[in-house]
Amino acid sequence: MAEKRDYYEVLGVEKGCSEEELKKAYRKLAKQYHPDLHPDDKTAAEKFKEVGEAYEVLSDKEKRARYDQFGHAGVDPSYGAGAGGAYGGGFGGGGFDMGDIFESFFGGSGFGGFGGSTRTRNPNAPIRGNDIQAQIVLTFMEAAKGCQKQITIQRLERCSSCNGSGAAPGTTTETCSSCNGTGQVRVQQRTPFGVIQSSRPCDRCGGKGKIIKTPCTSCRGLGRVRRTTKVSVNVPAGIDDGQTFVMRGQGDHGVNGGPAGDLNVTVSVRPDPIFERDGYDVWCDVPVTFAQAVLGDELTVPTIDGKVKYSIPEGTQPGTTFRLRNKGINYVNGRGRGDQYVRVLVEVPKNLNAKQKDALREFDKLASDRNYEKRKSFFDKLKDLKNMNRDNS
Repeated sequence: MAEKRDYYEVLGVEKGCSEEELKKAYRKLAKQYHPDLHPDDKTAAEKFKEVGEAYEVLSDKEKRARYDQFGHAGVDPSYGAGAGGAYGGGFGGGGFDMGDIFESFFGGSGFGGFGGSTRTRNPNAPIRGNDIQAQIVLTFMEAAKGCQKQITIQRLERCSSCNGSGAAPGTTTETCSSCNGTGQVRVQQRTPFGVIQSSRPCDRCGGKGKIIKTPCTSCRGLGRVRRTTKVSVNVPAGIDDGQTFVMRGQGDHGVNGGPAGDLNVTVSVRPDPIFERDGYDVWCDVPVTFAQAVLGDELTVPTIDGKVKYSIPEGTQPGTTFRLRNKGINYVNGRGRGDQYVRVLVEVPKNLNAKQKDALREFDKLASDRNYEKRKSFFDKLKDLKNMNRDNS
C-alpha cells in the first residue's frame, strides 16, 4: 500500500490546532485545488481528494482521536495490515491480547490502561452511513438570493439487486456452522496466569452468525455499491464563500437498516463585477459626472433586488457614501438582512474639444473661494506656514 502523507501535513496545520484553524485551512486548499478551477489536471484532482480525506478524518472528533493515537491504521483498518495492525499485539511473543485477558476477568469493561474496553459491537446492529463532502461553485447572485442546483456525488448506496442482504437474488443466508448462529466462539488461551477461556467473534462469519454462500455479483456480497448520482440541493439565501450547509440523509447509505449519513456541501462564490460583499452588507461604486456632483441629480442605483432611484445633493464630493437600508444580504436561516452602501465616484472628463475647454475656463474664472472650500483651506495653511518660517528666520 502506498505510504500516505500525514493528515496534518496535508492541511498545513499543527497537530493541536483548533476546529476553526482546521476548517480555515481546508477551505483554502479545497478552493485552491477545486476541479472546476483545474479541469483535466490530474495532480490538482488528487490534491483535492487528499485534502478532502484529511479533513473528513480530522474534523470528526472520534476519528481524530484514533488518528492521533494510532495514525492511519486507527482510521483505516486495511492500512498497515500484516504488520501487527495499530495495536501491536502479543505479550512477550505469547500470541495473546491483554484486552482479552481482562475481558475474561471483568466482562469486557476494560482494566486500567490495558487496551480499554474490548466489548464487541453487535455486527448485525444498524450502522449509520458515513457523511460525505461536496463542493459547489456559485455566482454572487445565486449565493445572495439562494437557488436550486444539481450536483454530482459519489456515495455508497444499498444494492438494488440483493436489497442490501449481500446474497445473490433467489438465495438466502445460512446459519454459520462454526458458531451455530451466535456470532461468538469460545477459545482457550495460555497466559502467565494460566489457561483462560474467552469469547471472540467468529472468524468464519465475522460475528454475524450468518454465511453468504452465493454472494450477490453486483455488490460482491457487501450489500452496498458505490454509485455516481445527481442530487438536487437547495442553496440557502445568504450563504457566503467558504461556508458549508448540510443535506440530511444524502450521504452513504447505512448498513443493517441504519440511517444514511449526511452530505456536507461547501460553497465557493465567484466575484461579482458590480457588487462586493462585507458580511451581510453589500458595497458598490457608482460613477457620476462632474456636473451631476456639482448640481445634484437623481441616480439609478443597482441593487441585488433590481434598480432603485436615489437623489444626491448639490456639491456631492468624491468618495461620498450613502446607505440603502435593508438592501443587503439575507441572514442565512434567519430574519432580516444587511444594508447596501453606495460609494460615489466623480469622474473627471477626458478628451474635451475646444468649445468645452473654453466653457470650463470661463466657469473657472467665475468661481470663487466660496466654491472651493478645501482648496481655500489648503492655501490658507500654506500661507500660515510661510509666515511662520519667515518669523523664525
